[in-house]
Amino acid sequence: MTYIRVQLGALGLALLTGLAAPPAHAAEDPAAAAPTVEERRLDKAAPQEILARSGFATVAPEFVRALGKARSYAQAERVVERQGARLWQRAVDRAQGRGPAGGDLSRDDDRPLYWARLGMTREVRQWEPQFGLTEAQRTRLLASLERTSRGQDTIRYPHSKGIKRILVTGFDPFTLDRDIRISNPSGATALALDGTVIETADGPARVETAVFPVRWQDFADGTVERTLRRYLPRVDLFTTVSQGRVGRFDVERTNGAWRGGFGDNENLSRTETIPVTDPASQPQWTSTTLPYKDIVAASTGRFPVYDNTSVTEIPAGGTTPVVRPEGPTPGSTARAGGGGDYLSNEIAYRATLLRDRLGLTDSLPGGHVHTPVLQFGTGNTDPASGTVTDPQFIQNRLDIIAQVRSILKVAADADVTD
Repeated sequence: MTYIRVQLGALGLALLTGLAAPPAHAAEDPAAAAPTVEERRLDKAAPQEILARSGFATVAPEFVRALGKARSYAQAERVVERQGARLWQRAVDRAQGRGPAGGDLSRDDDRPLYWARLGMTREVRQWEPQFGLTEAQRTRLLASLERTSRGQDTIRYPHSKGIKRILVTGFDPFTLDRDIRISNPSGATALALDGTVIETADGPARVETAVFPVRWQDFADGTVERTLRRYLPRVDLFTTVSQGRVGRFDVERTNGAWRGGFGDNENLSRTETIPVTDPASQPQWTSTTLPYKDIVAASTGRFPVYDNTSVTEIPAGGTTPVVRPEGPTPGSTARAGGGGDYLSNEIAYRATLLRDRLGLTDSLPGGHVHTPVLQFGTGNTDPASGTVTDPQFIQNRLDIIAQVRSILKVAADADVTD
């Protein structure tokens, strides 16, 4: 997730620049739908190579066979839930070195999960079972598949006392029309850390993770709040994570209630106040409660880490957006948080607003961390002629993952919330 709009120039050119799943058949059922923009990218060469070199090219065909055995909607529901959860666990296991690698693509890669999921959703979207499927039923199946294959309903913490609980979220790859090969280090981090334990000064801390789509509508439909609401009162620390600027980490101090309009993975744009429940009480700004001073001061890895306080606002009584390096002024209207005005800012805003509405502002450290842009190696920057991976690309991703883990340890070790 990037600093779209106010900080686009800072991203640089780095960001902006086997067996295949069987083609979806033409749908005759009026409830069935054509593939989405995301799903139509699936047949391009790079996604097919990523699937083949990871062993995930078999996911969609196996799913089709399982789905074809369903003789009722109830059976179809169970198949979708099982297969979605199996895909998430398979991706986590691969990232953490369990089971076969399935090919020569490095295990830290988040892209097999993304493209395999799209193969599955495309099949559900065009499935025509003999027992019939209403539009509402198909929508519920797709929602179940999204939820289960993103780890959103498999967040589990041990009941043992003395174990801290940390919740981390990541994102899918995005800006794929600029470079179809793109990986998202926040999604890779989620796979690498899910279910792992970090040793802190006060003992072990269990990390649980989930991944979110890069789609405006899913956020408007409440996917963030549905996933996080039950867990925030039970965790000791949370951070949403996304990809930000080249060569640096940022701990975002302030999040703004504004969508800036950059196209999502469906090539849809939204320019509006972030839609939330109870808009009458919606604040223009929310703030991190992560121990940002401790994080910035610590040596966590090779990338510098910044306490980012800048926002863009319309001052009280004004009409023109103004950049405020030190944060918002009283009564101002948000036009970009520290993390911009795209979905990275929005997940940070939604998660911290939920924290505040649950009455956890003073007791729960939480906020947003932007990772560096994940860059390909020198000589592999042209999407048209480059390869889907290279040694520097892999090392950059591994270094980002390791540094996020170190940042979490620093945050968990902090005695007080700044």
